Amino acid sequence: MGEKNESTMASHIEKITLGISKILESSPGVTDVKMEELPPAERHTIVSWEQKHSCTLPDDLKNFYLMTDGFHMSWFVKMDDTPVQVGSMIINSISNLIHLKASSSYSLPNSPTLAELDDNEEEEGLPEKPHFDSRNVIFELDPCDGIGKVCLVYRKHKAVFLPSGEMTPDPTIWFLDRALYWHFLTDTFTAYYRILLCHLGLPQWQYSFTSYGLSPQAKQWMNMYKPITFNPLQLSTEDPDSFINKLDPNKIFKAKNKTPVTKKKLPGPPGYQKNPSASSKRLEQSGTPRK
Repeated sequence: MGEKNESTMASHIEKITLGISKILESSPGVTDVKMEELPPAERHTIVSWEQKHSCTLPDDLKNFYLMTDGFHMSWFVKMDDTPVQVGSMIINSISNLIHLKASSSYSLPNSPTLAELDDNEEEEGLPEKPHFDSRNVIFELDPCDGIGKVCLVYRKHKAVFLPSGEMTPDPTIWFLDRALYWHFLTDTFTAYYRILLCHLGLPQWQYSFTSYGLSPQAKQWMNMYKPITFNPLQLSTEDPDSFINKLDPNKIFKAKNKTPVTKKKLPGPPGYQKNPSASSKRLEQSGTPRK
């Protein structure tokens, strides 16, 4: 009975992670892959959340919570005989899908508010950035280990309100860095979940969607576990032939015929005779008596 439950749980984990757990377990250097077993969220809990915040969750996120109330997967590598966590993938549970808003309880007198620190510059070709005011309702999907926050963002001026006062599900997903700049990730939760799994939860992977990019340490981890797709824009613009290894290993390791090195003869010391018998014969032929 226990073996059946373990096989059922393994199949459940494989479905939730889309097979990423097996890929990580077979990756070089990975010593352990952990995933928290979370029960499905109750339907009434989701309804209570929607009524509390006057927002209707999109169907894909709602179905995700009905399958598992949040998601937390981490994996480790061994460094100096000590397991060190490298990857971490988190989606907050429905109870931790908290509303991000300015708090005045701990603010100093005359200190600027989040709305005053808001970046109002818009970029061409990208969706309108979120704002910390009444124009948007923002919820935290992932705390990102303190390097920022992945957020579910509703826009009030584009939303369609139901008779109950709730907004219809039309949110987008953004990354908020520690400097309070917004970076667009994707339109739907399904697309974001796939991006999260494809990046394996590597450190600071969210910064690959920013203009200033990854830190040197994060690039090293990316090159080790995600070397091909870590910079897709660069790969698509450069010549594909530049990524082909043009070195022929048969030529590199082929044995070469060594040319014999001719050693120069050095003159011997004074009085040195290399062949005394030959010199004695020359003396006899010249008629010089031997001593």
